[in-house]
Amino acid sequence: MNKINKAIENDETYLGIELGSTRIKAVLIDNGHNSIASGSHTWENKLKDDIWTYSIDDIWSGIRDCYAQLIINVRQKYNIELKSIGGMGISAMMHGYMAFDKENNLLVPFRTWRNTITGEASEKLTELFGFNIPQRWSIAHLYQAILNNERHVDRISYLTTLAGYIHWQLTGEKVLGIGDASGMFPINNNTRQYDKDMLIKFEEFTKINLNNILPRVLNAGDNAGELSESGAKILDPTGKLQSGIPMCPPEGDAGTGMVATNAVKQRTGNVSAGTSVFAMVVLEKSLSKVYKEIDMVTTPSGDAVAMVHCNNCLGDIDAWVKLLGEAAVLLGAEFDINTLYGKLYNNALNGDVDCGGLLSYNYISGEHVTGLETGRPLFMRTPSADFSLANFIRTHLYSSLVSLKIGMNILMENESVNLDSITGHGGFFKQALVGQRIMSSALNTQVNVMSTAGEGGPWGMAVLAAFMMNKQNGTLADYLASNVFKDAKISGVELKKEEVEGFNKFLEQYQESLCIEKMAVEIFK
Repeated sequence: MNKINKAIENDETYLGIELGSTRIKAVLIDNGHNSIASGSHTWENKLKDDIWTYSIDDIWSGIRDCYAQLIINVRQKYNIELKSIGGMGISAMMHGYMAFDKENNLLVPFRTWRNTITGEASEKLTELFGFNIPQRWSIAHLYQAILNNERHVDRISYLTTLAGYIHWQLTGEKVLGIGDASGMFPINNNTRQYDKDMLIKFEEFTKINLNNILPRVLNAGDNAGELSESGAKILDPTGKLQSGIPMCPPEGDAGTGMVATNAVKQRTGNVSAGTSVFAMVVLEKSLSKVYKEIDMVTTPSGDAVAMVHCNNCLGDIDAWVKLLGEAAVLLGAEFDINTLYGKLYNNALNGDVDCGGLLSYNYISGEHVTGLETGRPLFMRTPSADFSLANFIRTHLYSSLVSLKIGMNILMENESVNLDSITGHGGFFKQALVGQRIMSSALNTQVNVMSTAGEGGPWGMAVLAAFMMNKQNGTLADYLASNVFKDAKISGVELKKEEVEGFNKFLEQYQESLCIEKMAVEIFK
């Protein structure tokens, strides 16, 4: 306790704040990279005028509440007031579209990664660049706005992501970590900057010089400015937080997930499963061709990464668990929601390996991997199906991973990508054994979970802040191996052949019945 108090008093702590899809979380670590305090705030995106968005007011009220909860946690645990920090960083959900004019006014509501409204732009830019441009990417949103003749385009002075926006407001610096930047516009892996040839092609195509409006690209370890006086007041309206705190480059949640799972060097990978699900594989060599299902992004250090990103994961099963909980309450049950999840998830392992004739589609929003611009959650069963609770939950767990499986098959089968390890983190792994068993059966490879998996992205962001302050001459991969994960506890589960075969049987039925989901989108309004 005294050691932690001294670390806080001597500014030997590091703070990471991450804005996820359903939760904003702050994690404070000591100089041993141990989590010593945290705060959180729950929020939800809204569908406004057919656009998934978060309001500016929700962004800042959420961050302030999250930071306030962190302050309370520090005070309760250590009887000390947190006034300064050794270093800090901001991370957030990647991609999306935040466009500002010369007076720093937001021109249109924040368009998040969840929107699948840029299909035409995505296709045309992919053809122009010879490089896959997913619908979520900022450049796809910009070009779609151009195609739609949206009036605000001519007024754009700055275009950034959610993390880049917050960092800008806290420091005055218009910069972005390379991992997050690689979800705005393609990165050249040799220069570790935006691809110049593609910038020129875009300008010739649209008459817009992106060099004038995109954030400057920084790598892990670079200094990205300091918390300004106005920024400190935004974060902590009580005025107790001091300005001048060094800040590392703002990053996307994919990059912080790689850091949190020690998956930033070649032949390593990680899978993050929560509201959305994505797998990141650090490549040894370039892919042989362009795949619309595979995003090419980077680690926070700029190394090439193949990313399989799917918009939908646990949102649908969360709704079902809530419904089952309501049924339990009607019977007079009193329970903690995490206990309910644990009981249901563990019971799912008692179900049939192929789910016994049950099928579901977890599409709350569209899913580009399977070609759907919008979604309708859907559950089906055959008349003779074994309609048990175990099979029901197992079906929804399987469904949450099918789109990921389709994308990963491209890397493993078409491109013969080799992996030394793949590590899981996120809400899917809260029940670690269940999450690992189901994920392993989907990917047909052993999935490990670290003891730090529950800390997730905000902890990874705090580690990036610590790396900036303590890096010396080593790489991020070296720093993680030597200083952060040297004694990490890693757990794996045995891969079961029958479960792999069961998932593949479920996958086959899923793909054959996809036309039903597409019909539901067309008919059920």
